[in-house]
Amino acid sequence: MTSLSPRIALLACASALSGPFALAFPGAAMAQSASANPAPAASPDDSGQSGHAQENGPEIIVTGRVISGSVDPIAAPVVLEGDSLARALKPQIGEMLASLPGVSSSGFAPGVSRPILRGFDGPRVQVLLDGLGSLDASSVSADHAVSLDTLNVERIEVLHGPRVLLYASDPAGGAVNALDRRIPRRVPDKAVTVDALASYGTAANQANGGVATDLRLADRLVAHLDASYYHSDNLGVGGYVLSPELRAQTLAEADDLAEAGDAQGAAALTGQANRRGSIANSGTKGWTFGGGLAFIDQGGDIGVSVQRLGTDYAIPPRPSPTPDSTTISLRQTRFDLRTGLNLEGFLKRVELRGAYGDYEHAEIEDGDVGTRFHNKAVEVRLQADQARHGIWSGSSGVQYSAARLDMSGDETLLPDNETERLAAFTLQQIEVGQFDLEGALRYENTRIRTIPPGERRDFDQYAAVAGLAWHPVDRVTLSVNYSHGERAPSAEELFVDGMHDATQSYERGNPGFTVERSDGIEAGIRYNGGDFVGSVTAYGTNFANFITSVPTGEVIEDFPVYQYLQAPARFRGVEAEGALTFLRWQNGGALKADAGLDYTRARLVDIGPVPRIPPLRARGGIEFDSPALDLRGEVEWNARQGRVAENENPTDAFTLVNLSATWRPMGQDGPVSLILAADNLLDASGRLAASETRDFVPIAGRDIRLTAKFTY
Repeated sequence: MTSLSPRIALLACASALSGPFALAFPGAAMAQSASANPAPAASPDDSGQSGHAQENGPEIIVTGRVISGSVDPIAAPVVLEGDSLARALKPQIGEMLASLPGVSSSGFAPGVSRPILRGFDGPRVQVLLDGLGSLDASSVSADHAVSLDTLNVERIEVLHGPRVLLYASDPAGGAVNALDRRIPRRVPDKAVTVDALASYGTAANQANGGVATDLRLADRLVAHLDASYYHSDNLGVGGYVLSPELRAQTLAEADDLAEAGDAQGAAALTGQANRRGSIANSGTKGWTFGGGLAFIDQGGDIGVSVQRLGTDYAIPPRPSPTPDSTTISLRQTRFDLRTGLNLEGFLKRVELRGAYGDYEHAEIEDGDVGTRFHNKAVEVRLQADQARHGIWSGSSGVQYSAARLDMSGDETLLPDNETERLAAFTLQQIEVGQFDLEGALRYENTRIRTIPPGERRDFDQYAAVAGLAWHPVDRVTLSVNYSHGERAPSAEELFVDGMHDATQSYERGNPGFTVERSDGIEAGIRYNGGDFVGSVTAYGTNFANFITSVPTGEVIEDFPVYQYLQAPARFRGVEAEGALTFLRWQNGGALKADAGLDYTRARLVDIGPVPRIPPLRARGGIEFDSPALDLRGEVEWNARQGRVAENENPTDAFTLVNLSATWRPMGQDGPVSLILAADNLLDASGRLAASETRDFVPIAGRDIRLTAKFTY
């Protein structure tokens, strides 16, 4: 077998899959088969699967959001791409997606933010790079950044519903899939293509820049090179840095120190309590460089890539008479493989994806390395996509991942551990007249063991989602889906126990946790009427044993204690958005308005509100689009969050006013786009209810940002 070419080896896999395995695992609809020479490599569509051109019709893009008419009838994804992606560009993916419906940000620090979907965060939300995990330690702790080069991303999808089971056994939260360009997907028409982007923002004196090029080495051989860099100073904010509650507490502690004769400590606390304008110790810098090579023809493709990523970001301190200066230095080397066969017959494509990541970060306290995290991880997935046969189409596959996390230094709050996962999944779709039926199944086994051997846990997870969409008329889709999800507790939820300077807390896990199980229902209506498009989605999820960390009110060495617990929980929510085009011009210009809201309410049964849940949020905007110029103004209102867990402080309401202009001096298809944006124009002060550090890390103040995008 070792002497076989990749194409012959994959053909053998395809033959095996087209037999009993394919009968056992039919799956979801894919797009049309390979096109004429030279055939493009598979590119994931908005469903998160690998495929080619969409066969269900065009997407409807509303200011960077997608309200899908028929691409995914059960649970339409949210997509960010093109100029809207460039407009939202930030070094951290959580910040980039925070304005999308149902999405918030963990907002731990300016240099680290994960996306929060419908109130869910951490290991419940898979952050993927082209269908594979980020292979880092970002889900271990809120202070760990996601190892993702946002400057090299060309499309980001937020997924809900049945398609989440392609990647995870817990569909409640959803998944974020970022598609990059490092392994080329098609042979370019030109010998050389170049994409470059640069931006500057005033709130933190932040500069970003990146360049990527594809080189056509031969008719079927393409090389890719890219590099990026960003840097920012301390983040500017409106108003006081500390929340009113923490500021009053800090001033009271300063008075106590003054009475005790500690004038220096009292002065330090008073200065921190009265700090305005910028967050101390919040600067960031980072860089990436990478390259890829792909062979692409009608029959299939094979490509490899390598990336080296580094980022250094500071952690703002809690108020203290002697505050620590903590920074994190993160490095990752990642290798990726993507190879696939385009087939005719029962299967139209078989694709193998694999990645290996070597990740390390050091927590540096006052110039000295305190703790090191080292994570080596591998992930492999094989997916077979069926051709459409009458009313039925499908996709199925298997997935394996393994990771070893080692810690050394001052804070061994978590024992060294290994986590292995093996999964099989299927997703299938049937179209019958005005109805679409979609179902997904996933089995996953998770094994976690500490090193040296001492603790070992083995979990089996079974997940299923079934959905129905009804199209009473062409412009209307009514959908409903039921989901059962199961998630194994993570190593940190099981075994963490100790002081963590970077999160400035004492954390305790529970090795007795069992599998977290949930049952949910989601229902929605979508309308696509040309000049008006809109959608409303309501959802509810019940957990039998939800895992979360809550502040206990206890303090150890000036750090608050957070305890992981497992309890029944109830999540309810709604998302709505719409856009109306009320003027059109013959030159392609249009004037439109859009609006949206999202809300999540969550509680731990017999305990109280789930910690860190975003409040009600509403937005509205007016936009003028034309081939050469786009103008947009929007207002976003975030309600007060008074439903907080015990020992949490509420967050006040705040309103953001944002303006932007996009100019394409050489026309819509020209190579240059210039974007001028003013975010938080009125310099409002606000705090993210989903952030663990909201009492001393407010949102960014006024940020005037200029972005230039060049494509050749």
